[in-house]
Amino acid sequence: MAKIKIKQVKSAINRPIDQKRTLVALGFRKLNQTIEKEATPQIMGMVNKVSHMIEIID
Repeated sequence: MAKIKIKQVKSAINRPIDQKRTLVALGFRKLNQTIEKEATPQIMGMVNKVSHMIEIID
C-alpha cells in the first residue's frame, strides 16, 4: 500500500476535542513533527478531518 508523509503545521490549542484526539491517533506529539503512515481509508479519513492543521509532503 502507498505511504504518505504528513506534517503538523498548526497547533491543536483551542480546537475541538475530537480534532485533538485525531492528531494523537495519527501519532503527532509536537508541532512541525513529520510522520509516515500507510494510505489506508481510515488514515485518509483522519487526515481529511484535520486537514486544516496538517500538510501532506510528497
